[in-house]
Amino acid sequence: MLIIMDKRDRAEQFRARLQAGMTQAGMTQSELARQARVDRSTLSQLIKDDGARLPNGQLVAACAAVLGVSADWLLGLSDRPEQAEDLVASAISMTQAPHALIDEKIFSWHQEAAGYKIRHVPAGLPDMLKTDDILRWEYAPSLGKTTEQAMGASNDRLEWMRSARSDYEIAIPLYEVESFARGEGYYRDLSPALRKPQLEKFRDLHAQLYPALRLHLYDQRELYSAPVTVFGPLLAVIYIGQDYLVFRDTERVAAITSHFDELVRAASVGQREIGAYFDGLIAAMG
Repeated sequence: MLIIMDKRDRAEQFRARLQAGMTQAGMTQSELARQARVDRSTLSQLIKDDGARLPNGQLVAACAAVLGVSADWLLGLSDRPEQAEDLVASAISMTQAPHALIDEKIFSWHQEAAGYKIRHVPAGLPDMLKTDDILRWEYAPSLGKTTEQAMGASNDRLEWMRSARSDYEIAIPLYEVESFARGEGYYRDLSPALRKPQLEKFRDLHAQLYPALRLHLYDQRELYSAPVTVFGPLLAVIYIGQDYLVFRDTERVAAITSHFDELVRAASVGQREIGAYFDGLIAAMG
C-alpha cells in the first residue's frame, strides 16, 4: 500500500538512513563526500539540518551508489536497503539438485523452516515415505556401494524432519500412485512383493501421522504441477531436474503456496478416504 509521507518526516528518515548507511559501510562523512564527489560542507549541513530539506536526485543517487544501498531506501520508499540487482539475486537463485538420498541443501531448508508447514509436490513418489526396498531399487544405480550408507543417513534425516514440529502436506498425481500400484512405466521392473509393502506404508503412515501428515491425490488431467516444495512463508523451491529454482520474495512464495492450495482443493480423494483408496489398490494386486 502506498503511504504518502510528510516532507519533514521523509527528510528526517533520509538523514537517519544516510547515517545508518555510513555506519554499516564504516565510512565517515568526509569519505562519503569525497567518493560521491559532493562538497563536504553540503553533506554536513544536510545531515545536521533538522528541517524539511531534502537533497536533489543527483546527490541521493551518488550517496546510494557509494554506500551500496538503494536510493529508494534512503528516501523511505522501500524497507529493503539492497540495490535492485541485489534484491533480485537474493529473491531468486539456483542451486544444484544431486540425484541422491542425502541432499544437504534440501535438509538445510527443512531445518530453516522447522515449525512451519511444508507443502510438497514430489517429482515421483515422496522419498521420505518410501520403504527401504524402494529406495534401494531407485538409487542403487546412481549410488552403487554407498546406497546402504546413504539410506541410513537419509532415514536419520527423515526422522528429524518428522519430529521437527512441521506439518507436511504432500500432493501426488493419481496416475503416479496408480502406475506404481500396477507396475507400469517407470515402475515396470518392480515386483508386486516390493510394491505392496510400499502402498501399505503410505496407508499406515497417513493413518498414524494425520493430521501432521496429509496426502492429497489429485487428477493431473485437471490441474498440472511441476515438482515444488514450499517451506512455510520463507521460500519456495521448484525442481527443474539438475537444479532447484529458489524463490525467497514474499510475492512469489505466496503465489506458489496458492498454487499448492489449488491442488488441495482439486484432490480427488478426501482425507477420510485415503485408507480405503490404498486398500483398494492393494486388493487389486491380488
